[in-house]
Amino acid sequence: MALNRRDIAARPTADTAPSRDASGSSAIAKLCVETLRRNWRDGVRQKDGVRFAYTRPSPGHYPFQWYWDSCFAAIVWRRFDAAHSRTELESLLAAQREDGFIGHTIFWDTSLNERQRLTYNVLDADAPMTASIQPPTLAWSWQIAVGDPAAAPAIGRQYDWLARNRDLDGDGLIWIVQPDESGLDASPQFDAIWHGHADGLPGFVRLVHRNRKHGYDLRSIDHDGGPVCCEVMTNVIHGLSLLALGRPSLTPVIAERLYDEQIGLFRPIARPRPAQEPTVTWAALSPLALPDLPEAIGRRLVEEHLLDSKRFWLPLAPPSVPANDPSFSRRESTLGIRRYWRGPTWINASWLVWLGLIRLGYRNEADALRHGLIGAVASEGLREYYDPYTGRGMGATDFAWSALIVEMLDPDPRAAASFLETA
Repeated sequence: MALNRRDIAARPTADTAPSRDASGSSAIAKLCVETLRRNWRDGVRQKDGVRFAYTRPSPGHYPFQWYWDSCFAAIVWRRFDAAHSRTELESLLAAQREDGFIGHTIFWDTSLNERQRLTYNVLDADAPMTASIQPPTLAWSWQIAVGDPAAAPAIGRQYDWLARNRDLDGDGLIWIVQPDESGLDASPQFDAIWHGHADGLPGFVRLVHRNRKHGYDLRSIDHDGGPVCCEVMTNVIHGLSLLALGRPSLTPVIAERLYDEQIGLFRPIARPRPAQEPTVTWAALSPLALPDLPEAIGRRLVEEHLLDSKRFWLPLAPPSVPANDPSFSRRESTLGIRRYWRGPTWINASWLVWLGLIRLGYRNEADALRHGLIGAVASEGLREYYDPYTGRGMGATDFAWSALIVEMLDPDPRAAASFLETA
């Protein structure tokens, strides 16, 4: 079962009145549902007759089913068509291997082109999905949008696979073998770990091919010298899903191993240990989404870091990198290559941080955060990410998970406990 009320200290919650007038709220909700409907795709895989249906992240740029994109889309779909939520997540389960593994991109009846075969994390050209993972959001999104994930054995099997194959030290934390497994791709936190093999750099293709030779097996890659990384936000998502499944909380281990008491932030760890500390990014704040995060830690994250107007508390908060960090950039691309998560603000990241603000009772701050995002969406539409100063839309258009804006526009009372509190 999920967290019980007595497992979470009583905390004040935010005022949940909508931030915009009724017509503005209605227009944004209409934009969200229309985007989800346009991005919807269903069919039958020809080779085995398996039916699928999912929300394309952005039809022109992202045609496949991406794992955590589908999880976020399902969360929003529940507000407009609950059957689509279930169907979306059941399509992930339909792609599941017998051992429980689900890849981070599922191709269904679409073949990869030559360039994609070179750079995608596949073991062979005919693979039905990648051999790599994404943040394991499925159980948590099922809890929010469908019901009890523990009642669906196939969901539990995915987390059993992660425990067997991605828990390097036996403490419950999971590890990634290349940056894009975190979903944060080119985040500068990985520069000190993967160096020239980081996502978007020329060496990344060599990293993909090296990991293919190891079958994306964590222990084999670690034995070969790595690098491998225990990334904060990935484990926050994993922890939320374990709580949704009624399994022991991962939060104490996250706090013990990834929290830097001296600076009051969470940091990734890696093997081999980097010569320099990884750059602090918004992921250092992502544990705010954990409903059982110790309150003292949460308040340090908010008051010492999130609300710092020179770093994270920009007009659209939080930027993916602190504004005063040398790696911070507002550019779309570098030398024509998009390197994501290096400055602009993403709505899924803001939503995770917002969950912590409302739980801890930062009413005004939670409202200011969502006001900025709502204004950007009203002006620019559902974009992949946004300039944290001006709100200019950037990246892909008609981006499905940015429909998470409705979670802040019209808050669900369950959000105050990250949807994990039971009556």
